[in-house]
Order: sequence, then structure tokens, then C-alpha cells
Amino acid sequence: MGRIGLSCLFPASWHFSISPVGCPRILNTNLRQIIVISILAAAVSLLYFSVVIIRNKYGRLSRDKKFQRYLARVTDIEATDTNNPNVNYGIVVDCGSSGSRIFVYCWPRHNGNPHDLLDIRQMRDKNRKPVVMKIKPGISEFATSPEKVSDYIAPLLNFAAEHVPRAKHKETPLYILCTAGMRILPESQQKAILEDLLTDIPVRFDFLFSDSHAEVISGKQEGVYAWIGINFVLGRFEHIEDDDEAVVEVHIPGSESSEAIFRKRTAGILDMGGVSTQIAYEVPKTVSFASSQQEEVAKNLLAEFNLGCDVHQTEHVYRVYVATFLGFGGNAARQRYEDKIFANTVQKNRLLGKQTGLAPDTPYLDPCLPLDIKDEIQQNGQTMYLRGTGDFDRCRETLQPFMNKTNETQTSLNGVYQPPIQFQNSEFYGFSEFYYCTEDVLRMGGDYNAAAFTKAAKDYCATKWSILRERFDRGLYAAHADLHRLKYQCFKSAWMFEVFHRGFSFPVNYKNLKTALQVYDKEVQWTLGAILYRTRFLPLRDIQQETFRAGHTHWRGFSFVYNHYLFSGCFLVVLLSILLYLLRLRRIHRWTLRSGSAATLWLEEGLPAQKIAGAL
Repeated sequence: MGRIGLSCLFPASWHFSISPVGCPRILNTNLRQIIVISILAAAVSLLYFSVVIIRNKYGRLSRDKKFQRYLARVTDIEATDTNNPNVNYGIVVDCGSSGSRIFVYCWPRHNGNPHDLLDIRQMRDKNRKPVVMKIKPGISEFATSPEKVSDYIAPLLNFAAEHVPRAKHKETPLYILCTAGMRILPESQQKAILEDLLTDIPVRFDFLFSDSHAEVISGKQEGVYAWIGINFVLGRFEHIEDDDEAVVEVHIPGSESSEAIFRKRTAGILDMGGVSTQIAYEVPKTVSFASSQQEEVAKNLLAEFNLGCDVHQTEHVYRVYVATFLGFGGNAARQRYEDKIFANTVQKNRLLGKQTGLAPDTPYLDPCLPLDIKDEIQQNGQTMYLRGTGDFDRCRETLQPFMNKTNETQTSLNGVYQPPIQFQNSEFYGFSEFYYCTEDVLRMGGDYNAAAFTKAAKDYCATKWSILRERFDRGLYAAHADLHRLKYQCFKSAWMFEVFHRGFSFPVNYKNLKTALQVYDKEVQWTLGAILYRTRFLPLRDIQQETFRAGHTHWRGFSFVYNHYLFSGCFLVVLLSILLYLLRLRRIHRWTLRSGSAATLWLEEGLPAQKIAGAL
């Protein structure tokens, strides 16, 4: 009679047998095979589901960790823990035309992954306020007395020294970067100011400050830093985590490999100030030029740089187009417009013997001012009187010649070279006047829609000035909107529309422009991009230390889930172990059956139980 013992994977006390009376031998064999197959299937299923659960768990934890770190970077309002020895610091002084501001940044230890950038954020004091200080006037005011520059900037550095822990001073990099005000000075005066800084600051402060840490940066550099800062806060330099994230195909500049890579799509920026307008965006693919002259111009507008800490890694190599257009800011454009209509009106009056604009009762009819508003232009001791007609479409037509477009391909404002934009796979953020024009009065900031914006602008322009004033007095517009904004909103709306669609050639149905004053409720300064770019090699030290630890105490940090070869090897080892264990159980089972048969035979022959036990 056959007997099958089931004891595998159970304690000895749980041993039990199945003895199918009268079952044929072949049935017992099939039962054993079914049991073995069932055990194997259960083991494989258990292993598979374990791997899936572990992968999902750690993948989710990894994504959650990245999201928490990303969220902390854009919303963190907690005071910086200055007692933490693993926190590093960096200082940037923005020496602008009207004043100088100091920004103190901080970041934790680098995670050791050469593909990740430093997690830089603005330092906050014990009251949770950003560590920022501003002084006036601008540094360019000391052009004729450069020996006073160090004393001028000392209050800023004293302020930073009070917030950065004393033990960290010698390893805290200090960068003094000068912008517009210094650019217009003669090179000799620039050099004298910088020389004074480089000579006196190392004597008075212990910050890490070398000759390359004080310089006058170009408008192109400033634009690149602004682009880096915006995209860093938006998380566009992180790895691709979700399938629904927008990606772009990139041909790495200077790469020997012709194969393209896919990475997160970066955002372009549009910034229209009072005097100038700037555009900056990534050019993911290699560009061609219509002429050798255009190629020469493009070299001054395209910046190629590596944000990674390893120059041999191309994952963070970017090619960015940056162009600044003086005279295309909102206020400068209005001044150019008034100069033009004044000159044209004076000339027409002289030729035709008219008195247009010379008296309040014969004003110049300005389509770019709200309906029935009265205004004046003062030039060379003469006054020209204006009255608004509020014709938005006519205003746009009048402004089109001011774009200075040419017939040459791939050009924008003033005929300046502009590489192609992938409009169907791009995203832009519009700052300053792009935001003020859409939000302050029209109350439609955020996602830009050309049709809705045009309708709102038309309605505003065609509204009588008396009604607009009444709405203003009732507080229906943004809190910081003033009468100057109300007066020139019609003009600036038309100007913004023409610069965006005609100057930069964005299609009217473009849906991926967001006008904003801040990003995630934070004003992002170009200094963030500057500190990120200039400290990009600092993680090398942490990576070397992390590599050393990886061979010792942190070996568990290596995730086998994502290593197919190691996973396959582990799977085969587990499967082989199960098979060997089952073969061992089979041998034990056969030996048990043979022993049981012998005992039965001895019992049938009448041997006493003691002898049987002795024989066994």
C-alpha cells in the first residue's frame, strides 16, 4: 500500500500522511508530481510578488523622497539649522545699477549620485525670513573712487558673516557679480573696482574668495543664470520619474555620439522690464544657419554649458539661446512711440499747415490710450496734447514697425538671429510686464490665451476713462496697480502682444505660456542660477566619500531590484535550492517507506515490540 508523507516546510510535529487505500501506483506518482509542481509554482509566485512589492515600495519611496526634497526646495519656510555640520553655505552679491543685494544660500551634503545636482535653497534666519540685504546706491557710483568700494560692500558681508556659522566661513564660497551699472563703465574703472574688492575682502573676511569670484557678468550670463534658476526651482533638471512627464529629444552639444537622448523638457523664459526685453530657452537640437554672418552672430547668443559635476558626463549639458533687446521694455517702447508720433505730427503740421496736437481742442488722436483720456507729451520745450481713442487693433498696427523685423529667416526683433522653437513641445514663463499686462488690470494672469487676452484688451481700451477711474476707486484692480498702469495698459497690452507674436513669432494659438510674478510663491533671482552653476564641481568631494563608503558600510544601498543580472542570479539560486531541498525530502520519504515496510513484515512474523525497536 502506497503512502505519501507531507512534511516539507512544516515542523516535525505537523507531519502527517495520506494513504489512499487501493490507489494504483501510478496515481501516487501523479500526486507526488502535482505536489512538487504546486510547491515550485507557489515558490516562484511568492518570489515574483515579493520582487514586485519591493520594487513598487522602493520605487514609490524613491519618488516620494524626490518629491519631498523638491517640495521642500520650493516651499521650505523653516529656519536653517546652523548647528548641522552637514549643511554647506554659499554667498552671492548682486551688484546692480541702483543698489547691491546679498543672498545667502545653503544646501545639505550631496547624495553621492553624480547625476544629481546640489539641493540648493535660500537660507532662512531664526525668524524664518530669507537671509537677504540690500544697500544703495549702485556700485558703479564709486567709479571715480574705487578705494571706497570695500567699505561700501562691507555691511553686506558683515550681515552674511553673522548668519553663516563661524566654523563654515573658510569653506563658504563668496561671489561678487556686477551687472548693468558696471557694464557701461570703461574697462579701466571696472578693473579698479574689482581690484579693490580682491585686495581688501580676503583681509577682512574668511570666506572662500578667489580672483574669479569677482567679475562683471554679461547680459548673456545673467540670462543663462536666470534660466538655470527658474528651471531648477521647477525641477526640470531632475530625472524622469513618470511616464506622463513632458520630455524632449536632445542632441548633446559636442558629443561624439550622434545618438539623441530624452530628458525632461525645460522651460523658456520671457522677461519684459521697463527698458529691455529678454528671451532665453534651450535649443535641444543642432541648428543650421542661413549665412555665415548669421552663424557668427549666433555664437554670441548661444551658450553651451555643463551643470554636472563631471565634465565627462553629458546628462546635464545644455545649449541655451539668450538675447536681450534694449529699448523693447514697456516704458522704453512707450517713449520711442511718443518720440515718433511727436516728430511725425510736427512734420505733417509744417507740410500741411495744420495745428494737430498744438492745443487741447485739437489733440492728436492716440489709438493706444483709453477712450477719451487726455495726455500730454513734452519735448524741447513744446507740448503736444493727446486724446485716446481706445482702438486696440489700430494700436497694434501702429506698433508693428517698431519690431524692426527683417525678411531674413530665423530672426526676431531688430533682425536678430533666433533659432527655431518647437512650439508643439515647449513651455515658456513670462515675467514682469508679461505678468503685469495680463493680471494687474485684466485679471487673467497665469495660463495665456491669445483670443481671450485680445478680447479683454479690446474691451479695456474701448472703455471710457471716467469708467476706468471709477473702477479703480472701487478697488477692482490689483492692489499694486496705479493710475500710471491704468493710463498705459492699452498701449502695453498691444506692445506685449506684438512682441510675443510678431517679434518672437509665437503662433496665436500657442497655449504653453504662463505669465507669473513668482514661481511657487517665490521670486526666483538669477543669483540662484549663478550659485548653482558656480558650485557645480563641489559634489565631487562628496561623491568620492560616498564611493568609499559604498565599498564598506553602505553596500545595502545598492538596489538589486534594478539590476537584471543580479536578480536573475538570485532567482536561479533560490530555484536550485528549492529543487535540492525537494530531492532531499524525496530521499527521506523513500527511506521512511522502506523502514515502515520492514516493521510491518516483522509484526506479521510475531516479533515482540522491543525487538522491533532494537532492530530499527
